Amino acid sequence: MLGPKAFEQCAGFLRIPNAVNPLDNSAVHPESYNVVEAMAAKANSTVPELIKNAETRKQIKAKDFITETIGQFTIEDILKELEKPGRDPRSPIEEFRFSEGISTMEDLKPGMKLPGIVTNITNFGAFVNVGVKQDGLVHISHLANRYICDPNEAVKLGQKVMATVLEVDIARKRIALSLKEAGERSAVRSVKPEEKSDRPVTKKAGPMNAFQAKLMELKKNFRD
Repeated sequence: MLGPKAFEQCAGFLRIPNAVNPLDNSAVHPESYNVVEAMAAKANSTVPELIKNAETRKQIKAKDFITETIGQFTIEDILKELEKPGRDPRSPIEEFRFSEGISTMEDLKPGMKLPGIVTNITNFGAFVNVGVKQDGLVHISHLANRYICDPNEAVKLGQKVMATVLEVDIARKRIALSLKEAGERSAVRSVKPEEKSDRPVTKKAGPMNAFQAKLMELKKNFRD
């Protein structure tokens, strides 16, 4: 149970809708209520009118209410809160869902694109949960469309990603994933055996002019 002091410290984050004092439904700390009241008096207004009327708030200058215990940043925060009383200062929660119908390894097929969450990062890659019991491995070579030497350059723990299934080995309980784009995953064109050669490539000679033809004839006669 919270003691009086602890409750006082938490009261600034406790909002009471439809309270007698409208500041009770804001993030303004009770210790700063007197500052808001002073602002209202300075603007020849009331606290409720100060909250509702933007033009009245524009008359307030933060520097007029700075004291030894309350700085300008605190005053500015109070004014921001008066603009939107009751707002939630926390960042909105990003919704995440795994793909429907994917619950076991048997449901996975190569080529599937699935939303996932990075659960572990190692020297050789990262593990991603795509909604089945076994996390899939994204090898470091498949973490990004560029060369990286540290997986932490590409992903972080808890990051939401879109992964592509490369391979599923149910017997060994292994899932291979990729975070690369489709074009980057395409295999390099294989070279046909007849195209391979250790001999240096020489350019085909073009037609000789009269001087070159005469020189070749002299060289041939000399060799003969």
